[in-house]
Amino acid sequence: MKTTIQEKVIQLQPTLIRAIQQQVAIPSVIGEAKEGAPFGQAIAQSLETMLNLCESLGFTVKNGEGYYGYAEIGEGSETLGILGHLDVVPVGDLANWHHDPFDCQINDGKLIGRGTQDDKGPTLAALYAVKALIDSGVTFNKKIRFIFGTDEETLWRDMAKYRENGETIPDFGFTPDSKFPMINAEKGLLQAVLKTTNPAPVKLIAGNAFNSVPDQAEYTGEKQAEVKTALSKHNFQFKETATSVLVLGTGIHSQAADRGENAISRLAISLHEVGLHCEAIDFIAEVIGEDANANQIIANCEDEVSGKLTVNIGKVRLDETGQEIALDIRIPVSYEKATIVEPLQAIAQKYALSYEEFDWLAAIHVPTDHFLVKTLRDVYETETGLDSTPESSGGATFARALDNCVAFGMVFPDSVKTEHQPNEYITLADLEKATQIYAQAIYQLVK
Repeated sequence: MKTTIQEKVIQLQPTLIRAIQQQVAIPSVIGEAKEGAPFGQAIAQSLETMLNLCESLGFTVKNGEGYYGYAEIGEGSETLGILGHLDVVPVGDLANWHHDPFDCQINDGKLIGRGTQDDKGPTLAALYAVKALIDSGVTFNKKIRFIFGTDEETLWRDMAKYRENGETIPDFGFTPDSKFPMINAEKGLLQAVLKTTNPAPVKLIAGNAFNSVPDQAEYTGEKQAEVKTALSKHNFQFKETATSVLVLGTGIHSQAADRGENAISRLAISLHEVGLHCEAIDFIAEVIGEDANANQIIANCEDEVSGKLTVNIGKVRLDETGQEIALDIRIPVSYEKATIVEPLQAIAQKYALSYEEFDWLAAIHVPTDHFLVKTLRDVYETETGLDSTPESSGGATFARALDNCVAFGMVFPDSVKTEHQPNEYITLADLEKATQIYAQAIYQLVK
């Protein structure tokens, strides 16, 4: 059977490539809501195109009011869920692309275009893996349900609507929206704002996002000479302009905040040291400082599965109307949210700062002895000969949308991650290899 499946995967590659090109041609960036198209007409078109394809392949399909769609095949009391998304991020500056990002071309063994790696290409690879099984005469003793999301890159309103509508929740599954070998644990993701209406003695707006370690923070207020002295004392990098001091850090995604250098923290430490005090500056300097693991809030917060707690000061606003600190906190999977929130609230209160939750995604963890994890590991090792030890992440994949779900591919350990970047691509070799892995994995999970 394996040989037949392998042959069918190879035979289907040209058709798979055309399907990816057809999907990439649809610029499914979030747009203006319209009737039947809650996230814009392009995303609605992408969803309808995918469902039409699935129907032509023999699946039963449903369009969930433009919020989501699903395609199902097979029989049985259990359901394997495969969760992908059709929305893509904006292309950014077109000058950085070698050609039209929505004209999916093959160049030097690469399939290039927005969505090829995140997540149209991987989703279609999994779909054509099932098609290879169908063409091989495999009997599905469980249902297979592809769930197509349309709002993964923004607020996940697609899966909220899926649950609100009472749709079937698969018993287990995977999302081809990350990397191999597998991510089976994702930290809790808490975003919160500490704030007060008390005026600040300085004006400061810095940082761009909760989930990004700020790589610079510009200060234009008083005592600049003293601030520069304090920065130099701590070996904090900075640049001088005619009117300001530009503190430099090392930007990185907040899931790895302890590997970055936070420019806001470094500026706050220096402002605090030269006597420019307010609630927000004092909190940042005294409680967080350079410690992105936040031991002053909760000491030694870590576990074997997912590692250490990280806290990122992503944004700050200080002016005469008040003060705000935007925090992004990644909580190890074995800790409850309250274990972090309660001491954070208590410390913030000492600094006259109120706590306001902005967003929360609960941690996920599928243990290594779960049959899903064991099956995927066995298939990956057999197909690649590579180590299949699952990894944890501080990031958020679509696996969080379902219970008993892991992120499984499709970026290989030796491949380049190009999602969200100009000239996003997948190689044709990786596409075929991943499709083979998905075909064998699905076969083992539903036989």
